[in-house]
Amino acid sequence: MRIIIYTGKGGVGKTSIAAATAVKLAEQGLRTLVLSTDAAHSLSDSLDKRIGPDPVQIADNLWGQEVNSLRETERNWGTVQAWLTKLLDKAQLRDVTMEEMLVFPGMEELFSLLQIKEHAQSGLFDVLVVDCAPTGETLRLLSYPNVLNWWLEKIFPYERRLIKLVRPVAKVVSGGIELPSNDVLDSIEHFARSLEDMQRIILDPDITSVRIVLNPEKMVLSEAKRSFTYLNLYGFNTDAVIMNRVLPDETTDSFLAQWRTIQKKYEEEIVLNFQPLPILKAPLMAGEVVGIPVLKELAHIVFGSSDPSELMYRGRTESIREEGEEVVLELAIPFAEKADLDLTQSGDELTVHVGAYKRKVVLPRTLMGRAVLGAKFAQDRLFIRFGKRLSEGEGVSE
Repeated sequence: MRIIIYTGKGGVGKTSIAAATAVKLAEQGLRTLVLSTDAAHSLSDSLDKRIGPDPVQIADNLWGQEVNSLRETERNWGTVQAWLTKLLDKAQLRDVTMEEMLVFPGMEELFSLLQIKEHAQSGLFDVLVVDCAPTGETLRLLSYPNVLNWWLEKIFPYERRLIKLVRPVAKVVSGGIELPSNDVLDSIEHFARSLEDMQRIILDPDITSVRIVLNPEKMVLSEAKRSFTYLNLYGFNTDAVIMNRVLPDETTDSFLAQWRTIQKKYEEEIVLNFQPLPILKAPLMAGEVVGIPVLKELAHIVFGSSDPSELMYRGRTESIREEGEEVVLELAIPFAEKADLDLTQSGDELTVHVGAYKRKVVLPRTLMGRAVLGAKFAQDRLFIRFGKRLSEGEGVSE
């Protein structure tokens, strides 16, 4: 299966680009599902067809779906919610806001993203085109599977054993409050494992590509550069940039001519900043981008005779090489500032901080038992030097 994820700042027109891509792929004979995980759905409006929380066929080889985050939350978190409800009842905290407290920030979006995993494993479609939430929300969620996986492997097994031991006396000691049952713990584990499976799928460059949609404007470009930095930080393969709503070069209107001059300036900057990624152009259409015929026209302009499902670019975001007794780990972190970078090591884990974002890198066997000697940031790449392997008992300093 092929998965194409469109992301970008809110309002840049990524829903239109995603829908147009899906229309062209379906026209090529590929069974295509275009899926919106954005809480503020506009996919139905773009396709000019009513779609819902389950895949709805729109045309030959084309299906659409707007994920219902509340329904997905109930499916994935209902057992845990029921236990938390009882817990809050015992604590006499029940009020109208309690339902909001039972789902942690960002989890509804994560439950929506799990639909990617389900469709990828179903085998019902050839291509999945994802209209993702605006960049900030999407990127904030990318670290969840890393954190949950760490907790699941290193903490959760001990919590299970402890709960099993203390459950017989817990009600007496706690005044009747029940510890989570096996069903609750199983539900939490299933959720974490599903996130892990989803991350494995979307980090596979043979399956998944991320495409950034932007407009040639200063604030949008700045956001797109930050997005590209964090996508590289998390190991996602970005294979194209789509420059949307580009004004025509020839215009007799002085107002539009002034805007075109501004756009040309940022077009040059986009090419300079994102090379060697392919940069595709989508014009500002003469009317609303609504309905299959207009989407088909837009797709033809953007992709021409090429196949949108093809991998347009593939670049390595990290590599390891030996230099004598030392080993160098190289991470691609484009557009980052040296002052925003921080690096910490603890055992077999390396944490890379870029501003408010961080990524935990579980070190491969080659680097286990080696201490970080130093790091250098140059040409959008972070080079981390590891020393020779320490003997047992020396340990790795943090």
